[in-house]
Amino acid sequence: MHSLAPLFAPRGILVVGASASPDKLGAVMAQSLASYPAPLALVNSRGENGMHTSIADAAATIPGGPDLAVLCVPAAATAQALRDSAAAGATAALVCAGGFAEAGGPGLEFARQVEDAVRDTGIRLLGPNTSGFFVPHRSLRASFVPGVAALEPGPVAVVAASGGVNHVLAFHLQRAGVGVSLAVGIGAGVDISAPDVLEYLISDPHTKAVALHLETVADGPALVDAVARLSAVKPVVALVVGRNDVSEFAQSHTGALATSWRTTRAVLKQAGAVIVDDEHQLVAAVTALAGRRLTPAADPGVGLITGQAGPGLLIADALHSAGVALPRLDRNSQEAIGALLPPLTFQANPVDTGRPGPGYEKIVAAVAADPAIDVVAVYGLTEPVADLPASVAASGAAGTLPIVIGVDGPDSDLERAAKSARQYGLPLISGPTALAHGITALVNDARGQFQRAQAPAGSFAWPELHGPWDEVRSKELLGALGIATPPRRRCESRTAAHEALADLGGPVAVKLLDATVLHKTDIGGVFLGVESPAALDRALDGLEAAGAREFLIESMAPSGVDLVVGARRDPVFGPIIVLGLGGTAAEVFADISIRSAPLSVRGAEGMPGELQARELLYGFRSGPVLQTTELAVILARLGDALCSNEEIAEIEINPLRLTRNGLLALDAVVINVEEDIQ
Repeated sequence: MHSLAPLFAPRGILVVGASASPDKLGAVMAQSLASYPAPLALVNSRGENGMHTSIADAAATIPGGPDLAVLCVPAAATAQALRDSAAAGATAALVCAGGFAEAGGPGLEFARQVEDAVRDTGIRLLGPNTSGFFVPHRSLRASFVPGVAALEPGPVAVVAASGGVNHVLAFHLQRAGVGVSLAVGIGAGVDISAPDVLEYLISDPHTKAVALHLETVADGPALVDAVARLSAVKPVVALVVGRNDVSEFAQSHTGALATSWRTTRAVLKQAGAVIVDDEHQLVAAVTALAGRRLTPAADPGVGLITGQAGPGLLIADALHSAGVALPRLDRNSQEAIGALLPPLTFQANPVDTGRPGPGYEKIVAAVAADPAIDVVAVYGLTEPVADLPASVAASGAAGTLPIVIGVDGPDSDLERAAKSARQYGLPLISGPTALAHGITALVNDARGQFQRAQAPAGSFAWPELHGPWDEVRSKELLGALGIATPPRRRCESRTAAHEALADLGGPVAVKLLDATVLHKTDIGGVFLGVESPAALDRALDGLEAAGAREFLIESMAPSGVDLVVGARRDPVFGPIIVLGLGGTAAEVFADISIRSAPLSVRGAEGMPGELQARELLYGFRSGPVLQTTELAVILARLGDALCSNEEIAEIEINPLRLTRNGLLALDAVVINVEEDIQ
């Protein structure tokens, strides 16, 4: 039995701190739990209304003892109540009250006492500082929010960092006609965390899709592992809070760009989750995914059937913006559809049917049967004479591929359509944009599962190199990794610098060489395009004024498109890889793609396509053309290098220039763990 089963399916419940006063938490919680078909015992230290005065006495009335203790006592009394509940046989507890670490002062000690009680007794604790959880199909409602009594059971589980957001999402799903299988607010997460609940949901037969809400991540590897294992069998849709992250920037461009919000979203996506931007997208996504998942594929094709051209354009435009393909139907499909529709409508995909009429189910069947189509979106305004879900069901297509229906109309019509959709087991969404979000989630889920099925990264051996990592030594490491760099010379004197200029020929870059200086341009440590001995002397004068004791003389690279690539140790998720627009503007544009390491070459090949500036990499205005695999090899090797040497905190190439002859690393930084740099 899973360790969370006593929490979500208890055989008996204690309410400690129950009350006869209807305005108190103990009274509200006891009333909410009264509908659960299992023994419920109430504890009140003053014996109000005949309640038990001790936890032990109350537990003795429950055959086999209690599984769950719901604690409605002050923060100062919680730890002892936990210990007493565990001694009475409870193996799970819910603490809704606040006043712990988040309150500071005495709350810090109360939190420590609770942590000690959990550790000493082994009891599983949800909370503190949460509004609880509910399991509608079991009539288990451990929540002090009265509205949960009306929530209907459904196929979607909600795992939310906030108890309030947990309820918000559950109510949204109820209005969408979906319902919930389990809804949990993690709260402070002293013991039970999101990964614990995700693990529980892997084998939960009532859950078909999971809505995950995150604010902070305490254990990145545990979260990633749980999402990966769950998403392998059930779709996971994640909403991550914190787009406007203002935490302290790291020392390099890579660190500054990979904020916790960006990194969390990217790593969860890599683990198989579908990422959304707000609660409305989340509801649309899980509604679609709770129906039927797409077969894993690199680029699934969507067939769109719309009863009205205007809303169809909104849907098609939103799908295109999300990178979702609407492939043109083949000639056989168009001929079959053309025999059913007047020639005035567009029929190549999207298919504009006008008002639903006779033969509508044959149109759905024809679109679904097209070899380029993997999922079908059907949209229409409600009509008194038409039942869109019934027509879709009559097509028989829902048995072969996912179909999502979108409708709009008066509330009464929407309720009738939702009832029909439930009858036929079809997901239904209201609104053109919401339908597009649902279809996009299906496609992104299929893409994510396809990517996760690719070959894992291979083995890697760290080369026989060590710091201190000035630019020359850093580029020697890049060379050992198979990454091209310009010809260069390390110079310990001005004489050696002039010899290097004569040897390399101009123009050259002249740089300060110091492992402790990360951003050389910020202190005047770089001179470019130096061609003559006189110009070299002026550059050396400037470098010496900036404190240089050694110089780097390096051949200038041809023009091209600058990227930044790097591997760094994220404090939450461990080694990650970052690709973005390079040069000094990297932090301004923040156009990046992130993956966790180690990473296969195949897995890295999708990163350039995630950049908004990706067109610059593929021959924009007769510019150089990226060989995607060449870049993917570099990204994978940087990740392997970081994973293979725990002393390295970060490896960054900025810029990595795309030239007509391939990729060339113009500057490189390697940082040791806890290294002091400028």
